[in-house]
Amino acid sequence: MEEIKITTEFIKLDAFLKFCGAVYTGGEAKEAVIYGEVKVNGEECLQRGKKLYEGDTVEIDETIYKVVK
Repeated sequence: MEEIKITTEFIKLDAFLKFCGAVYTGGEAKEAVIYGEVKVNGEECLQRGKKLYEGDTVEIDETIYKVVK
């Protein structure tokens, strides 16, 4: 599990995917979410604008990222 530090109260899922390096572009983030390739806190998430807070986990391509402050 990789811990990704944010400095804001929350970060949106599509921005987080780019920030942590899981995808390179917003388009890639959008496609990954739309096609059900992303899990938030263990559940499939189809909302690319979902707000992530400290303690949330994101899984994509068998890698898990944890949001920390």
